[in-house]
Amino acid sequence: MEKTLHLVSLGCTKNLVDSEVMLGRLKDYEVIDDPKSADVIIVNTCGFIQSAKEESIGMILQMAQEKKEGAIIVASGCLTQRYQKELKELIPEIDIITGVGDYDRIDVMISQKKGLLSESVFLADEKKDRVITGSNIHAYIKISEGCNQSCSFCSIPSFKGKLKSRSIDSILKEIEILTKKGYRDFTFIAQDSSSYLRDEKQNNGLISLINAIDQQDLARSARILYLYPTTTSIELIWAIKNSKIFQNYFDMPIQHMSAEMLKRMKRGASKEKHIELLRAMREVPNSFVRSTIIVGHPQESEEEFQELCEFLENFVFDRLNIFAFSSEEGTLADSMQEKIPVKIINQRIKKIDGIIKKQQKKILENMVGRRYEVLLEGKSSVSEYFYSARVLTWAPEVDGEILINDSELEDLVLEAGYYQVEITEVKNMMIFAKVTQKI
Repeated sequence: MEKTLHLVSLGCTKNLVDSEVMLGRLKDYEVIDDPKSADVIIVNTCGFIQSAKEESIGMILQMAQEKKEGAIIVASGCLTQRYQKELKELIPEIDIITGVGDYDRIDVMISQKKGLLSESVFLADEKKDRVITGSNIHAYIKISEGCNQSCSFCSIPSFKGKLKSRSIDSILKEIEILTKKGYRDFTFIAQDSSSYLRDEKQNNGLISLINAIDQQDLARSARILYLYPTTTSIELIWAIKNSKIFQNYFDMPIQHMSAEMLKRMKRGASKEKHIELLRAMREVPNSFVRSTIIVGHPQESEEEFQELCEFLENFVFDRLNIFAFSSEEGTLADSMQEKIPVKIINQRIKKIDGIIKKQQKKILENMVGRRYEVLLEGKSSVSEYFYSARVLTWAPEVDGEILINDSELEDLVLEAGYYQVEITEVKNMMIFAKVTQKI
């Protein structure tokens, strides 16, 4: 009888790649949706901010309650790397605890029923077979691990370590392997993608990678997540613009736009540098600019918050994530005085949310009647009567979904692939479209 596996991957897409490596090592198992029937349950945790920690702990507790007798529970990832001892005491039902360094040895751990917790950080490469989830045409590719930045609020370097980049050759080989399996659309990820190869003393490593992928000419479309202001240059922006494969997608978390707050946050780049980069991104034809801000960092004054609001009123991001400050132990911000009360943080978030919602409504309404190149990946989870697609300049999951409910093609059954669509309606922030042609 085939052994069964239930895997829960929490947190970011970098975590997802590591989960896919574990699935690759456990191909002998049948992956099932019901944890109550699984022989092995894996929860790949996130430990970035407080809400992520709570979600991870809650999921492990839920799995412990639902598991069948004799099932093995494995907890892996960032949270377990940071809090191994505490988790063992809090949730004794966990059978195996492992961190961020041993995803490719998960099969050994399960067979021996013994966890591993290496000090080194695992970085997936082309030699690690993984089971891509969620799509038959799109895959994430991790280009580096760790981070050399020293942001006041971020705990990642404490458990992910310094920047460690893969070679360009390794990434090209992975693209070759994946395209042979039918994957054509790729999203390249790292903690700090614009610092790629700086650990190898190459300041323009990401530009070199973009050029190499263009020359390889196997991928059809791609985008890069998580640029950092200090290591992003005008040259990099133009390299993306001039690429025949990489979309004009610019994801650069700014976190704030007060000069003093940027210093307090130890972001490394000035307000002027942020504005210069954002303007250059916006000048790229058909560009899509995404960012992230943090509200309520210690010592954020009302004047500095208003400065941020004023900037957001005038520079419209295509997508913007808003996070409440989370005080993480061991970080500089955690030791700072003048913490902002939760009530004030919530009030500030509400104000920014109001600004962003108005902008987003207008952006979506302006799409109606226009045609876009999209990637269609199958049926939508919204309803079996809709196909799910996204504009090529959108990243999977985070930037939205286009619901296709009409087609000018004779074949009413649409396969996963590249299409041109016309946006027909936006209703309750949902986007509807019809297919006009296959491309």
